[in-house]
Amino acid sequence: MNRYVRRALVDIKLNKFLNLLTIITIALSILVVSTFMLFFQNISNMVETWNHGGRVMVYLDNSFTMEMVPEINAKLKSLNNTKQVFFISKDVALNNLKKDMNSGSIFFETLSENPLPDAFDVRMDGVSSFDEVTLFAEEIKKIPIVSEVEYGKTWLEKFLSIYGLFKVAGWAISSLFFLIALFITANTVRLAFFSRKEEINIMHLVGATDSFISTPFYLEGVFQGAIGGIIGLIVLLISYISLSSGASDAVASYIFVDIQFLSFKYILIIIAGSTFLGWFGCYISLKQLLK
Repeated sequence: MNRYVRRALVDIKLNKFLNLLTIITIALSILVVSTFMLFFQNISNMVETWNHGGRVMVYLDNSFTMEMVPEINAKLKSLNNTKQVFFISKDVALNNLKKDMNSGSIFFETLSENPLPDAFDVRMDGVSSFDEVTLFAEEIKKIPIVSEVEYGKTWLEKFLSIYGLFKVAGWAISSLFFLIALFITANTVRLAFFSRKEEINIMHLVGATDSFISTPFYLEGVFQGAIGGIIGLIVLLISYISLSSGASDAVASYIFVDIQFLSFKYILIIIAGSTFLGWFGCYISLKQLLK
């Protein structure tokens, strides 16, 4: 096996430009595919979080008084799927808003009164679908003192409505890059094969088997695929860290889901897929060349 590995490394060294081009192409393909996988993973996590629990903001009308807090709190806790209930007074809400906007804004100085409503923050548990969240919100709306219930229905429905479109586009673009990488990998092997054509003919004459001749090429393809996959994931990780340092917290606070990098399982699948891509490109070329 060491002999085959050395032969593969020699071929890579002799065809640096072609192998570098192949690795870069595979890395770009993996970057595109893994980016879509990262997107879909976090969307799935978001939907899963809503499926197993959510957060509902219950805003109260102007007739509300502090004496009503125990009664409303009891009604909210009596509903199915209620996990926790927190009361947020309008003064606390305004102070939180000032902190979020770094205070100091002239806008707050011009306010003659607090425009925010009193509210309850209701955490859910044991929800099996987003429809149950909607039904839960409808039950809360039946409480007379409630003026509005917010649970992200509008933006989530719009977001999920285009999720399918993104998924189709993701598969189409990923497939295109896969075919491009496969084509370049196959042609790299083909050119490397022809550069050693005379040597391979001599091997045939002295009785070398096809497997003996093709093994270094397969190893070369495996190396290209694995290295390209790792490089693509590293670029994605660097981009993720750079972009998510501030944006992740802001988005997570709105949708109540942490933006996470690809799981270890997906990383292994991507590297295995890129390795297979390199091997399959070799297989396509060698199947024709060694007829």
